[in-house]
Amino acid sequence: MSGPVALIGAGEFLPGMASLDRLLLDGISRSRPRVVILPTASAPDGEAVFRGWAEMGRAHFAALGAEVECVLVRNVEEGFDAAALQAIGEADLVYLSGGKPDHLRSVLTGSPLGAAIRTAHARGAVIAGCSAGAMAIAEVQADLRRRRLPWPIRWTAGASLVPGVVVLPHYDAWPETILALMVLQAPRHLVVLGIDEDTGVVARDGHCQVHGRGRVTVWRRRRRERYRRGESFRI
Repeated sequence: MSGPVALIGAGEFLPGMASLDRLLLDGISRSRPRVVILPTASAPDGEAVFRGWAEMGRAHFAALGAEVECVLVRNVEEGFDAAALQAIGEADLVYLSGGKPDHLRSVLTGSPLGAAIRTAHARGAVIAGCSAGAMAIAEVQADLRRRRLPWPIRWTAGASLVPGVVVLPHYDAWPETILALMVLQAPRHLVVLGIDEDTGVVARDGHCQVHGRGRVTVWRRRRRERYRRGESFRI
């Protein structure tokens, strides 16, 4: 049975997300769950930032009692590394942290890394994505690369671990009038999840539950619904 997927708006490896991460670990039938930290999305920001996110993830999940391995895949070429793919294959939880969503998508689609994550998920591993990581594991993601005109938005295929969904992270950090324009350009058959910072959604088999301090805004075309901690909805 496929494992749950956690989509987080922002705040990975910080105290505000510890209760959600502990919940994810508690659902794993192993005394010391194996966690893989994948900071790939932050690689364009430089080696210090990239390694900083890896170390934050290692320290955070080690404090929660997990066995942690940081898989330092920076680019497509490193996405072919056998040791990295083996680590993901053995993981109980794979965590994709934030950064540049288009870079992460290019690595997941241009190397075996994306397929390894999908295989891990299919055998029951938990997959968690924060910010860019959350965007990348939805069905499609907005193409945010700089170009002359920002509109209309281009949409590209994601890993589709949560089919039927688009994720807009950092939802409370932007004026909703701007975000609504993005929502209205999303493919018509998809549900858009606007996830606030320090907030997450745990999804499994179409059932979703909200965790964290903020809200999740669910857009079904022009219809908008809000959900807070402990509340559930279906997609």
